[in-house]
Amino acid sequence: MILVTGATGNVGRHVVRLLAEQGIATRVLARDPEKAAGLGAAEVVLGDLAEPGTLGPALEGVDAVYLFPVPGSGPAFVAAAEAAGVARVVMLSSDAVADDVAEQANPIAGYHAEIEAAVRGSALEWTLLRSGHMATNALPWAGQTKAGGVVRGPYAEATSAPVHEADVAEVAVVALTDEGHAGRVYRLTGPESLTAAEQVELIGKAVGRPLAYEELPADVAREQMSRFIPPFIIGTLFEGWARSVGVPALVSSDVETVTGRPARAFDEWARDRAADFA
Repeated sequence: MILVTGATGNVGRHVVRLLAEQGIATRVLARDPEKAAGLGAAEVVLGDLAEPGTLGPALEGVDAVYLFPVPGSGPAFVAAAEAAGVARVVMLSSDAVADDVAEQANPIAGYHAEIEAAVRGSALEWTLLRSGHMATNALPWAGQTKAGGVVRGPYAEATSAPVHEADVAEVAVVALTDEGHAGRVYRLTGPESLTAAEQVELIGKAVGRPLAYEELPADVAREQMSRFIPPFIIGTLFEGWARSVGVPALVSSDVETVTGRPARAFDEWARDRAADFA
């Protein structure tokens, strides 16, 4: 039995689907079981990583866990998993985490590193998936693409190597079900470095009409985005975008190493999600 946390998220729903397609018994931990009912898992149980008291029943009879990190949940999850006799955990982390530093560079890296440390220090066989920029980060542009032909935002030339959520899920399922991945740290990216402007252009091709990126002054964009994004995330995002301008994003081959096929390109992701932008 494999327990999937974060199953209603962009990656988690693919993990559940892939396990179901392989006929592997799957249980989903969900704060809202009704929301998770249509994912295809054999079982859906009420629970929350932020509420340790719910973890014991959810982990009963579980061999492996796909762990979507919830800030501060690492030690309680590890204790519950060890008590339940879980053998393996595959954790979705962030490539913002830096090894061998006394303090992480930003809060996002910080909370992922704390959970990584709990998992690494456990008796579980662990695998860490340090995901880079997720292609789904482009989804907030959808409101603008539906309303017209221009996406307005900061740093048109900021670079990233967007990774398809299905690729992250496929790596997770291999690590959950195959041997040879214990103690490994995989950095997951897409196959190419793209600017924000190039991503918008590719989305335009996917929806069948031209789209352009119009750069806003950073202070204007920051003020607009601060209305719906927490300040600590805003600061991290803007610092990262500014540093990346003119610098090609790192591209990793770890998706291919684990799955045996190249990572999906962003234009494929754009076609897969074209309905979201049309």
